[in-house]
Amino acid sequence: MIFCVEDDASIRDIEVYALHSTGFQARGFADGESFWKALEQELPSLVVLDVMLPGIDGVTLLRRMRSTPRTAQLPVIMATARGAEYDKVQSLDLGADYYLTKPFGVMELVSCVRAVLRRCASDSQQAAPLEFGKIVLDPQARVVTVNGAKVTLTCKEFELLYLFLKHPQRAFTREELLQEIWETEYYGETRTVDMHIRTLRQKLGACGAYIETVRNVGYRLGGQT
Repeated sequence: MIFCVEDDASIRDIEVYALHSTGFQARGFADGESFWKALEQELPSLVVLDVMLPGIDGVTLLRRMRSTPRTAQLPVIMATARGAEYDKVQSLDLGADYYLTKPFGVMELVSCVRAVLRRCASDSQQAAPLEFGKIVLDPQARVVTVNGAKVTLTCKEFELLYLFLKHPQRAFTREELLQEIWETEYYGETRTVDMHIRTLRQKLGACGAYIETVRNVGYRLGGQT
């Protein structure tokens, strides 16, 4: 099920129709309040979320989802008519999985939905759990534990940690991480990677020190404690 949150009825109907016609189940919502009530009853596979909404705006909804354990890893595509760089940076920094600027074609939307679902479904469902020090990541169950205690990560935080665990000791530049995790070649002043690394370190507690900053390069999963 895909939830489409869009206050313009014509755009919302087109989004829902395009998804239905390509094999997806979809529901449309005209405002944040009705969307959030539905979210409490049903957890969709992905949300297409407009930034400019009456009442609760899309950015506030995204922030609320990322701070709620039940929806923290829910894939979110932000869609808005405003093409300002700030909106894109803010959405990505808050944990959006992709960003679409209106007007966009229906097939672009469908393609984006498919790509995000593939990425967030874990491309290695049969992979064995990965361990580094006191961190254990199960890619099939999408569960991370530290000292045996479960840690709730967003989709992007999970993918960052998964990438580091697959390549311990390898230094990644910020540009490489943007390309690998966000599938974008955006090279502006965004601190998207830095912000996600910071929150990932915080959630890992003492094990956050495993993620080392490589000066003038980026980050790597380094020495154990």
